[in-house]
Amino acid sequence: MPAKSLRFDAVTKRFGATLAVDHVTLMIEAGQFVALVGASGSGKSTLLQTINRLIEPSEGRVLIDDVDVAAGPAPALRRRIGYVFQGIGLFPHLTVAENIAIGPRIAGLPAADVPALLEMVALPPALAERMPDALSGGQRQRVAIARAIAPGAKLLLLDEAFGALDPVTRDALGGEIRRLHARLGLTTILVTHDMAEALLLADRILVMAAGRIVADATPAELLAGGGGAAAQALVAVPREQAERLRAIAGAAA
Repeated sequence: MPAKSLRFDAVTKRFGATLAVDHVTLMIEAGQFVALVGASGSGKSTLLQTINRLIEPSEGRVLIDDVDVAAGPAPALRRRIGYVFQGIGLFPHLTVAENIAIGPRIAGLPAADVPALLEMVALPPALAERMPDALSGGQRQRVAIARAIAPGAKLLLLDEAFGALDPVTRDALGGEIRRLHARLGLTTILVTHDMAEALLLADRILVMAAGRIVADATPAELLAGGGGAAAQALVAVPREQAERLRAIAGAAA
């Protein structure tokens, strides 16, 4: 099954008087790894959640492979989309294997190959019979990723998925996601407030501010000074951190 394309057609979302997403029109080609970045409250998670209809737009449409996501029942749509978020959301009363297998079982698909899925997320098969509370935070998030891809989804949504992890685990898991993206031929959208993470993982970076896409560029373009003021304000943080680290290393030499 090929990767999925995604299109936002004048998508708008209001929460009362608050305009969270403001007429976003955007095309994401099949197979792209896109990072959606911006400050808290910029609308990035709201926009992401219109894809799997956790949030319904006030106006506009979201289309996957040119089919409106509102064309069928939301639960069936969600079974075709991998979704991983910061809260992890594993079922605490189910084993690791049962958590991973639940999506294909509910969808009436062939049984999940749990050992293969654990291998894909760099976990040993012996963890299959453990309960989620016996795992570390990083292990639980890896199980959540395995569960997300178990039904064969070709569209993967990551909503601040690494935000609660320590830096070492976060970096390792980011690398695993990037490899899974290539290995499985996914279209991946990563929502993050961490510009360094976006620059290292994504092919394309979308910057949101006040509900709008204010920059759309490659990592190389952003590092070369492109994308406008809002994008460069975000790029400035990892750039200044790198400069400070170089200064400390130079003083210690």
